[in-house]
Amino acid sequence: MKIGLGSDHNAHGLKQALWEYIEELGHEVVDYGSQDDCTAIDYPGVAFEVGTDIMANKLDRGILVCGTGLGMAIAACKVPGIRAATTHDVYSAERACKSNDAQIITLGEKVIGIEAAKKVVEMYLSSTFPGGNSARKVQQISEQEKIYMNGRV
Repeated sequence: MKIGLGSDHNAHGLKQALWEYIEELGHEVVDYGSQDDCTAIDYPGVAFEVGTDIMANKLDRGILVCGTGLGMAIAACKVPGIRAATTHDVYSAERACKSNDAQIITLGEKVIGIEAAKKVVEMYLSSTFPGGNSARKVQQISEQEKIYMNGRV
């Protein structure tokens, strides 16, 4: 898969560690955001860019990292059609994909260690959305999003 990996300066170290690991897992990594841990970069732009590229089918999935992972998730979910979930454990990472068809997961460098983050990423990237009962719920979310986008609320 082609994975968009983005960070702000607060999580550049985690991004670098995950980059190597994602490639070891056999995926292609596309870099977004911070190029070092010294130059400040705001996370919303990174999240918007990765989300937009997923919706344009330039990426299969995204992994975004910042200090907590929370800001990245909030920002990414502002891109129409994107479902992003903050995940700091393997069960949440699996369910983000299998129950919610999340195209993006987010992690926080100040919240999770590198080895735990690798396990979360591995679970997410090895999971697939089975549809079934969850598809109905994801469809309800998509339909509500369209209502809000069309200004009917």
